[in-house]
Amino acid sequence: MNTFHLNREMVRLVILQRIELLSLFTKKIRKLFGRYIFGNIIAKYFFNSGEIGKKYFYIMEEEFNTIKDHVNFDNKKILAIGGGMGGFESFLNKKFNNNFYSFVEKNFISKKVKYGWDNENKEAYNNLDLLKIFLLNNEMKESQFEIFDYDKDNLPIKNFDLIISLFSLDYHYDFNIYIEYFKKVSTKETKIIFDTIRPDHYLKVFKNIKILKNNENTIHKSKRIMCSEFIK
Repeated sequence: MNTFHLNREMVRLVILQRIELLSLFTKKIRKLFGRYIFGNIIAKYFFNSGEIGKKYFYIMEEEFNTIKDHVNFDNKKILAIGGGMGGFESFLNKKFNNNFYSFVEKNFISKKVKYGWDNENKEAYNNLDLLKIFLLNNEMKESQFEIFDYDKDNLPIKNFDLIISLFSLDYHYDFNIYIEYFKKVSTKETKIIFDTIRPDHYLKVFKNIKILKNNENTIHKSKRIMCSEFIK
């Protein structure tokens, strides 16, 4: 079935994480009542979880379509940075169920929702317990993934085939926060995919760069790029 299974708490979080789930009407409601009331009450109790699950699945399918012709997703070790509720990885798992996923996330919900640039990566809209439940409820086996709290855990040190951070790394906070870590866990063949407003900057960072998508309708008018092999 082309949907994700969400409970009310998950609905609230994915709406905070993926603003495109909101219609023009619900965006007006958010503006009318304020982000606190909208995020803590309206988003939790007044949305149909079935409808949001279908919309969320559709958005993840669209994200997959921007990448599928450029990456072989089969039998890979995948690192997800700032993936939110894990919808993209869950979608991948439905198509390629022999991958292993490592999630690096923060584990709190900021009191004030911000969608701009955060120089120090201090904003967060996630709950790692809910992330685990979501993954299990949407057909991912517990043996297929591990979850790391960015603020408390030692991050995994192993070579990844693919590192993904859609609308997170270098879209909301600086890529350099992770750059030394990425150098430790990537090889020349590792593909790193993220959204950025400064693709030309990475011509000085990576030997190989490919633009996968122009995001002209987003707030930051970003580009989705795929990079590999750091320049020493």
